[in-house]
Amino acid sequence: MRQDFSHLLPNVIEIARSAGQLILDIYLKRDYEEFIKSDDTPVTSADLAAHKLVMERLSELTPDIPVLSEEDSDISLAEREQWERYWLVDPLDGTQEFIARSGDFATIIALVENNKPIMGVVYAPVSGVVYHAYQGKGAWKIPDMDENIRINTHTHELPKQNIAIAISRRQDINRITERMSNKWNYELIPLGSAALKACLVAEGSADCYLRLGPTGEWDTAATQCIVEEAGGTILDTQLVPLSYNLRETLENPNFIVIGDRNLPWNEILTQD
Repeated sequence: MRQDFSHLLPNVIEIARSAGQLILDIYLKRDYEEFIKSDDTPVTSADLAAHKLVMERLSELTPDIPVLSEEDSDISLAEREQWERYWLVDPLDGTQEFIARSGDFATIIALVENNKPIMGVVYAPVSGVVYHAYQGKGAWKIPDMDENIRINTHTHELPKQNIAIAISRRQDINRITERMSNKWNYELIPLGSAALKACLVAEGSADCYLRLGPTGEWDTAATQCIVEEAGGTILDTQLVPLSYNLRETLENPNFIVIGDRNLPWNEILTQD
């Protein structure tokens, strides 16, 4: 019988907030170092400090559940596939935004069970907003109080209505627009953190988020749970569900976060 870990949500939210506040303190003081990882992506001492905090706190909370973090992900599939459940963490999602000082970064924590995210927490330290979800229990946003969130549904006939697309500030807009059919009208919403863009879809502020380029499973696991509990889904650009802990690589394919599943996404999104 599957265990219910939803009682851990308040603890996980507190861990995400603690890590986010640590990042925010470093951000405001501008007291950090920058490094380049082996995959040529940036990492800062803020990422590493948040990683250490989250790893320690989650290990204290659930000693029997392993933790996989972006900053400590060199674990073979042979070892990982033995895990029935594990924590999947991005201590600082949006490192480039942190460095660029846009404020669009977040701490992400997911609980994955049998290759499916069942809990997700996303904390944006600059705004103080928390998104969280647990499988079968809905998706929620905490500004001053818990608020149930749902994706935006279209009630008017397309293409008369705009489709709002969350996009990265750091990506060539043409790469995104050339993948969208010109039969519809689009509104582009630029933002930083991948998780925060997915949460825009979950709360109904955007209809989709198209991501072209490298990401890891830690970028999507928490938001997969949040988006699905809000009524949406996350698929690769062939409209196939994303997988977790099933491949040696932890890199995601290009993907799209979809709100209203009733829209004709196979027509809206042009194929590779």
